[in-house]
Amino acid sequence: MMKPEEVAHYLQEHPQFFNEYADLLADIQISHPQDDKVISLNERQVISLRERNRVLQDKLLELISFGEENDAIGEKMHRLAIALLSVSSLDELFNVLYFSLKEDFAVPLVAMRVWNISCSENSYTEFTPISEDIHVIAASLSQPYCGNHIADEIKQWFGEGAEHLNSFAMIPLNTTQTIGLLVLGSPDAERFYPEMGTLHLKRLGELVCTTITRYDQAETVSREAMQDHITNEQ
Repeated sequence: MMKPEEVAHYLQEHPQFFNEYADLLADIQISHPQDDKVISLNERQVISLRERNRVLQDKLLELISFGEENDAIGEKMHRLAIALLSVSSLDELFNVLYFSLKEDFAVPLVAMRVWNISCSENSYTEFTPISEDIHVIAASLSQPYCGNHIADEIKQWFGEGAEHLNSFAMIPLNTTQTIGLLVLGSPDAERFYPEMGTLHLKRLGELVCTTITRYDQAETVSREAMQDHITNEQ
């Protein structure tokens, strides 16, 4: 007696079988996959095709949903980029960035620290000195980190709201060197999870980093021009 595997193998190796015994297609009766009814082989094939079609439709709808979500995020990133292009001070830069992340991207809390730039406006919280450990963490990030755990020192940047946060995204600000760390926090433990895509977070970091360095370079040029003016007057 042939085993089921042998029957399946034989039919695969002899596709002409049902051409020679076409009546079998109508005569073979098999169990319905969802109830106790007996159906023909043709009916079973139709059911299989419908199931496969449903799976493909679900995948298509999922892809469409991802596409729409990416389009929406892309539009928000575009609005943020336009807004940051118009800033003329660090105060405006931070206000525009934090407002966009909170209102457009629905990120409850945001914290940032910046270093390795020559900006004179270092009275901002963002320029508060940090430990060497945080410098090492930031420099080690080749891409944004998403997860439920961050260093206690970083968590303290969020102040009183830190105790309610359960997931985080750490975004390094990199040029030729690391100049800062942007951290997003959420009370939702699933908001920033390890397996999530980080492309938009990486682009956010690049956008913020470019804006900060552009402002810093402009300020450096302004200081040099002022120094030259003072020197010439003397």
